[in-house]
Amino acid sequence: MQADERQRRILARARSAGHVDVGEIAAELSVAPETVRRDLRLLDEHGLVRRTHGGAVPVESAGFETGMAYRSSSHVPEKRRIARAAAERLGDAETVFVDEGFTPQLVAEALPLTQPLTVVTASLPTASALSECPRVTVLLLGGRLRGRTMATVDHWATRMLGEMVIDLAYLGANGISREQGLTTPDPAVGAVKAQAVRAARRRIFVGVHTKFGVATFHRFAEVADFEAIITDSSLPAAEAHRYALLGPRVIRA
Repeated sequence: MQADERQRRILARARSAGHVDVGEIAAELSVAPETVRRDLRLLDEHGLVRRTHGGAVPVESAGFETGMAYRSSSHVPEKRRIARAAAERLGDAETVFVDEGFTPQLVAEALPLTQPLTVVTASLPTASALSECPRVTVLLLGGRLRGRTMATVDHWATRMLGEMVIDLAYLGANGISREQGLTTPDPAVGAVKAQAVRAARRRIFVGVHTKFGVATFHRFAEVADFEAIITDSSLPAAEAHRYALLGPRVIRA
């Protein structure tokens, strides 16, 4: 098997399973583990995977994006801790934007409902989760529904957001880096996120440590646009400090 074919198979396995283990894929391809490690280093250099201890995970890109089934089953304890920490920063906000994605959905479900709250979202799962809360008014953005994330995009959604002034926005991203800012593979999704950034007085990023150091196709915000970045404790303290130097408070839940 040629190296390029081997690397295609390794990448396909990572994308289908959400990760790849060096020992397992070496046995499957009948090659030495060191050969797989060299392949993973090359795929990492090309921005297609991110190496982990004993293997690698795929990096989302313009040609590949994980769906809700994977997002709702990976790093769930970490995402719940992030959501609780983010919800605690609601403060006196009365209008809140909740981004698409599983972690923002968990934030919405963790919000303290001691006062009336208006939640604006493009996410059908988030709207559904809050629909029976008597203290919450849910405004669901219209637009084209993306089946992969069950969220709306395109000019209908951005036009609605453009008419709003929102107290606080909870935003996710497919990647966040100090150099490239916050990114997402789909420009239509990025347009909604960018409009939410413009509409909100306060902004909080929520995302697990695997998002950091990753840049996908479309940039929608800079790190300095956020008052806080909330992630899990697997992000090294030194790296958290580097992000904090750009302006936001970094919380490792």
